[in-house]
Amino acid sequence: MADFYQTLGVPRGASHDEVRKAFRKLARRYHPDKNPGDKASEDKFKEANEAYETLSDAEKRKQYDELLKLGAFDPRTGRPSQGGFQGFDPRMYQQGGQTFQMGDFGDILSSLFGGAGQGGGRRGGGRSAAQRGADLQADVTISFEDSLNGASVRVPVESNGACPACHGSGAAPGTTPKICPECHGRGVLAQNQGPFAISVPCPRCHGNGTVIDSPCPTCHGGGNTRQTRRYAVKIPAGAKEGTKIRLKGKGEGGAGGGPSGDLYVVTHVEDSELFERRGDDFLIEVPVTLAEAMLGLTARIPTPDGAKVSLKVPPGSADGRTLRLRGKGAPRLKGGGKGDLLARVRLIVPSKLTKEQKKLAEELGKTESDPRAARFGTL
Repeated sequence: MADFYQTLGVPRGASHDEVRKAFRKLARRYHPDKNPGDKASEDKFKEANEAYETLSDAEKRKQYDELLKLGAFDPRTGRPSQGGFQGFDPRMYQQGGQTFQMGDFGDILSSLFGGAGQGGGRRGGGRSAAQRGADLQADVTISFEDSLNGASVRVPVESNGACPACHGSGAAPGTTPKICPECHGRGVLAQNQGPFAISVPCPRCHGNGTVIDSPCPTCHGGGNTRQTRRYAVKIPAGAKEGTKIRLKGKGEGGAGGGPSGDLYVVTHVEDSELFERRGDDFLIEVPVTLAEAMLGLTARIPTPDGAKVSLKVPPGSADGRTLRLRGKGAPRLKGGGKGDLLARVRLIVPSKLTKEQKKLAEELGKTESDPRAARFGTL
């Protein structure tokens, strides 16, 4: 697996819009609904989704870029390297008898990857301490009509949930984890290497701070099991590209009896052939002839909800003039009401004229002043 930029096929300096467009292209290609039963496509969709989740968030992307510069990621996987920070506690870094206070890279990795451990386990605490589960993201593609009217969809989500047999403790039913006798629950041991003092994961408990004498037979001591759940999600009317819907407590299961994270369902809207969305407004292009632009007209045009309305194009309307129809746009997610429909005049000039049209155009030309002279003066 490449790093996140390579996964989406964009350069590291790509704009947010370039990242979004690259993800949408991959999502359409590899979405499970379009490739039922294709495991390879499903994996590629998950990789693209994970990359987009990080690179579309300005703060997460900044942290990811910083860690890439520091070499904290394995270039083959784009994930935190097993050698980069495993066994190294920045809070215990010393040199020449001085202690240097450095940022906890574990916190950065947790914020980027939703708390997923990358080896080394927890430091300075036991497994019995409750930990909140990671938040999850699921993507759903809806039609243009559903984005306006709202819809109910079922979203499959694969996540780690608390083991139903041991309730997340990892110990066999009827038993409990014990404090590690080697590290006394800290999860790490200090080692001196020349002028440096570093902390390494306890070899007895592997950084957990606790040991399990009788592992749970269902989860084999992990405390979680992989589960696929389907959630009914209500898409609100007015949802647009990137709208996030939060399902509280539907994310990864917590450790040590901690609460579950949240699930964020992100909407992707299929394009419309007629309308371009601009916030809560829609833009539609209205073709008019030269005569109609000069004389004006009242035209019937469609609206996003399927109805038709009358649009008055004033005489002398130039190409590109935009007229506003209030309240004919998208439902607003906040505040109620609807946006507007923007009708942009597009002048249609015939490429071939009949003899009669050519004669009329010549007659008209004789009555018109030179527009270049008014702008540039006499040349």
